[in-house]
Amino acid sequence: MFNFSANHLALISRTEYRSCAVFLMRDDSTHRVYCLYDFTKTLQILPHGYYCISGKVNSADKLYLVIESVKPDTKHQRSSHSSSPC
Repeated sequence: MFNFSANHLALISRTEYRSCAVFLMRDDSTHRVYCLYDFTKTLQILPHGYYCISGKVNSADKLYLVIESVKPDTKHQRSSHSSSPC
């Protein structure tokens, strides 16, 4: 396992499964899309803001970006006129 972190992430979608919640998020700076896993199913990520997310990469037989912490990205503010993340 190794660490990862990303800033300026906006929520595209959240899907809940039996074992985890999966967040599809887009980095509005690089336009990369990340699939992030919350196995605790307790994280609250809302669609109206940007987030800084850190966690671990679990690479057993499939790559999982497992979220460990989430905080609002205070360096980037999302305006009400911003384009949709898709």
